Amino acid sequence: MTKASTATTVPGRQPKAAASDTRRRLLSFGEALVRTRGFNGFSYADLASAVDVRTASIHYYFPSKTDLGVALIASYDERYDAAMAQIVRSTEDGMRRISAYADLYLDGLEQNLGCLCAILAITPDFLPVEMRDAVGRFFKKHFHWLEQMIEEGRANGSIRADADPQRQARMIIALLEGALLMERLLDGAKGFRSVVEAVESQLRPH
Repeated sequence: MTKASTATTVPGRQPKAAASDTRRRLLSFGEALVRTRGFNGFSYADLASAVDVRTASIHYYFPSKTDLGVALIASYDERYDAAMAQIVRSTEDGMRRISAYADLYLDGLEQNLGCLCAILAITPDFLPVEMRDAVGRFFKKHFHWLEQMIEEGRANGSIRADADPQRQARMIIALLEGALLMERLLDGAKGFRSVVEAVESQLRPH
């Protein structure tokens, strides 16, 4: 048992471990609500019911819904950063990197969840500026990462030498986001994989 678990806590306050778990659960359930209903499709009362806490507890961690939204994007962004770093470590093959990146979207589809940032981007005029800017940074980072993967793939021969990194990066994200949205209603993972195959056919060396 750690010192933190045996220490006397200030009356009325949660132990740090419990507070951390509550915040984590709020982010987890909050993300699921956004990815299924949209940011304006739920209230703090809905989130409180899902996590089984009082609404006042949510305001303790996230005073406003904008604060929650910014935290959700940051958490989502961190997970993608970790996943993309792992992809880079796992292989130098450009095609395999693109395929592994597509699998991150497929995982959401298999859970019947849309992409958090894509769902937020559908209604940018209704987002607080802090969230809109965070979503923009998310996609710009992914464009840049894909451009780098394509450039490195061209250099080592695993991607077509004439592939345009900027144009292909935008095409990849547009196709994956569109497939994630559309195939939730149509053919699911099978349909999504057919889109990935089309992407790969554009990048595979002759």
